[in-house]
Amino acid sequence: MEYLHTMIRISDIDASLDFFCNKLGLVEINRRESPEGRYTLVFLAAPQDQERAKQDKAPLVELTYNWDAEEYTGGRNFGHLAYRVDNIYEICQRLMDSGVTINRPPRDGYMAFIRSPDQISIELLQKGEPLPPQEPWTSMKNTGAW
Repeated sequence: MEYLHTMIRISDIDASLDFFCNKLGLVEINRRESPEGRYTLVFLAAPQDQERAKQDKAPLVELTYNWDAEEYTGGRNFGHLAYRVDNIYEICQRLMDSGVTINRPPRDGYMAFIRSPDQISIELLQKGEPLPPQEPWTSMKNTGAW
């Protein structure tokens, strides 16, 4: 398993970038806009991790800016931890067998979400290309929120 990023939701992209980049000193590595999903993702790295991050080899902070205004309460502005895994089906099966609920099953062979005992969301992402869809994951429904 490889640690990827920590995601937090932000309400003001300019103020957040001013804080994280200009004041804290992080460096913007990548930005993705999704008009369909109505959000912007900004990935930041520590200055000393900058070159490794550009090669997808350093952990990042993901700032998620949702275009539609939302008030974040109860810690909802903290999104999730993310890990890259060698085989998403195997790890999800192992987790299920040990009593962990798969909140968002890896129907696409690429992404799943689980929660810690304290309800912290954890994203699992398949290393490389998505695995071919397979049961029981393909027809498994979402459980709860992530």
